[in-house]
Amino acid sequence: MTLYLFLVQMDLKRPVTVRGGQKMGAEAFYLPGGVINTLHISSNNTVRQVINALLKKFTVADNPAKYALYKRYRREEQVYVCKLSDGEQPLFLRLVAGPNTDTLSFVLREQQTGEWDAFSIPELRNFLRILDKEEEEQREAVIRRYEAYRQGLQEALTELRGPS
Repeated sequence: MTLYLFLVQMDLKRPVTVRGGQKMGAEAFYLPGGVINTLHISSNNTVRQVINALLKKFTVADNPAKYALYKRYRREEQVYVCKLSDGEQPLFLRLVAGPNTDTLSFVLREQQTGEWDAFSIPELRNFLRILDKEEEEQREAVIRRYEAYRQGLQEALTELRGPS
């Protein structure tokens, strides 16, 4: 089996959880956008295998189901991005497209399906905490706005009544 060098651009918007050493445990951080990583894979490797290999290479502890591999290609000055299915063989597509990466390249992104089962319970709880905080901030803003409006109305009524 021949292994080929395969380039994948990392385009992740959310933090990833990375396994540290025994003393460090796991740590979450943002990967810089646009970083291009390389893998040695065969033309028989599937999208799911490529995603798993990328996550393993960078010791990412997150569920691989949270990620998808997209092909990016250019036609007549227009750039298109299309999600690959788990069973497709990206290196085979790369070999068929030829060496020019403008013709075809690959990007690792978070799933866009909205499926919540790809997230762990602690991640879901964190989402809920963030949403609760945002809801509380919005509620307080509405209360402040209407309190200021009520105070303005009371001042206007007092002014109309004149001195007592």
